[in-house]
Amino acid sequence: MTKIIAICNQKGGVGKTSTAVSLGSGLALEGKKCLLVDLDPQGNATSGLGLDKRSIQKSIYHALLESIPLFDIITPTCVDNLFIIPSNESLAGTEVELVSEWGREGKLKKTLAQVDPSFDFVLIDCPPSLGLLTVNALTGSNSVMIPIQCEYYALEGLGQLINTINLIKENLNNALQIEGIVMTMADFRTNLTQEVINEVKKHFGDKVYNTVIPRNIRLSEAPGFGKPIHLYDKDSEGAKKYRELTKEFLIFNAS
Repeated sequence: MTKIIAICNQKGGVGKTSTAVSLGSGLALEGKKCLLVDLDPQGNATSGLGLDKRSIQKSIYHALLESIPLFDIITPTCVDNLFIIPSNESLAGTEVELVSEWGREGKLKKTLAQVDPSFDFVLIDCPPSLGLLTVNALTGSNSVMIPIQCEYYALEGLGQLINTINLIKENLNNALQIEGIVMTMADFRTNLTQEVINEVKKHFGDKVYNTVIPRNIRLSEAPGFGKPIHLYDKDSEGAKKYRELTKEFLIFNAS
């Protein structure tokens, strides 16, 4: 049965898209058939997998607003077993357009019902906000993965996200669970990183993955070359840690 996971944090710059692309490609390289849904109008996951956002004719926008079938939109990527529903700036006005739609919170859930059951995982890269697109992602998912950066303001706004998750669970998707918390952008040369990790573990306990993603220049460079870190530099520390996260994720989902 296909598992759908929203990767979500309303704060920007927390490694959300890097996690979506790196985990998706890591799962694909482990032999899992994976679909990445780029639900961010910036389209960074799309370009990070080598697609030209400017030349895309059909995107997640067309699935949501024009009911274009998913099999016309799902696109292969540079990684075997990894496919993407791309995004670009056409998605930017979607929240306004959805406001007048009947059942607007469930549009993505209805769209994802078309996903072929041969897919093991669907990962949704959410926009950095708690607007209608993110509500759609949470409504249509089995669980939510939250990247949190190892920085001073890491927990700022997290309470609002948890409240949103709880509201979605109470009103729109009672099966929604927290998949896990991923600590990102760690710099172990500072005491602050370990302090933030300890604080997050105090709040979320065993929901926090043991794998911590470091600050890594190769991770920052990879999107500019349209490749996930596993193809751009498989020997880098960033690639190593995302492989560890992938294995940890698969162990949990095997149980």
